[in-house]
Amino acid sequence: MAQYKHYSKDFKLQAAKLVTEQGYTAAEAGRKLGVSAWSIRYWINKLRLSNELPPESQTQPTADELQQLRKENARLRMENDILKKAAAYFAKESQ
Repeated sequence: MAQYKHYSKDFKLQAAKLVTEQGYTAAEAGRKLGVSAWSIRYWINKLRLSNELPPESQTQPTADELQQLRKENARLRMENDILKKAAAYFAKESQ
């Protein structure tokens, strides 16, 4: 009966980053890490679907910037809501 190896999520992510960020082919990364190229391609697809890796058309710096901008956008929306509530409160008090 065949024994299957189970790799950690961190190992899979690092293997995928060898291909997506450092320019290795899946076959080269597979030989270097001792896993099949098919496994690495599968992990890359799975990690892209879960948004742990950027889409194929997007580079890592662009993905990092996009994530930072989304956080900033959420913070600014929250601040805007607080200011709207404060303005409504003070307008109500001044009448």
